Amino acid sequence: MPSVNTKTKQQLTPLERFLGEEARVMRSQTLPVNNFIEAVKQEVDLPEGEQPEDIGMLYLFPIDDNKFCLQLCFLQYADASASFDAEVYSVKYLPAFFEQYPPEVLMENQPFRFDQTTEQQFSICTQTRALLVELSRKGELTPFIWSLHRSETAMHLLRRALECITVPFTACQVPACRFLAYESERDKIREACQVLEQTIDQPITIPELARRVAMNECYLKKGFKALVGKTIHDYQQGLRIARAKELLQKQGLSVTEVANTLGYSSISHFSTAFKRVTGLKPCELLS
Repeated sequence: MPSVNTKTKQQLTPLERFLGEEARVMRSQTLPVNNFIEAVKQEVDLPEGEQPEDIGMLYLFPIDDNKFCLQLCFLQYADASASFDAEVYSVKYLPAFFEQYPPEVLMENQPFRFDQTTEQQFSICTQTRALLVELSRKGELTPFIWSLHRSETAMHLLRRALECITVPFTACQVPACRFLAYESERDKIREACQVLEQTIDQPITIPELARRVAMNECYLKKGFKALVGKTIHDYQQGLRIARAKELLQKQGLSVTEVANTLGYSSISHFSTAFKRVTGLKPCELLS
């Protein structure tokens, strides 16, 4: 029987849906903007085996006739030196924010309808990363001037998100992965595959992988998907689970031993990742 605290997907807030139920918020910081825009920055730990690429998500939901709320969520994977897995920013634009604009301006030539519930994913570009840094930076001027600065930054984030959704490839200047025409660049993707194969028991992050193969992170993610046919995360997970099946079936290791061998922090994290890929629980291969 589900607990009384269990929420359906419809009951989850956009930020809760974005993070997933297994993510743990380690630290939360409110970023004051103004009466029309709310922002928060969180440091989170993600489930073992989850190494997402940096992503953004736009959530739009009507409140009443010609009244709606829009929320942007940004996830950036942390580097290896951080004590948490990822930074998550949430910026909410309240109904009063949109009352500044005529309805016809909001409704015309948008990639979605403002009067319908919408979820749209977009890429995080270099410009967006810089804006997020500005949003979380501590104020050095008077409170009012700093509020103006954060308001401008939040509006710029919204504009950039809408631009990335309208013209997706502007989020990363890698037109049609033309750089893969060069053998040297394809070699870097192949080297990335080798690194992932060699680090099954100690999976590395995408930023670390990009540094290892001396390739721009954005190029690496797009080039990897184009050349290999899978995202880096999916490829890495496939390698780890294939190794887990071998250890369970051929070498007779216990579920606990396999989880430890492959660097999972707990049996539950290993079991969740294993079932997500195979549809089975690890113990089912032992029976």
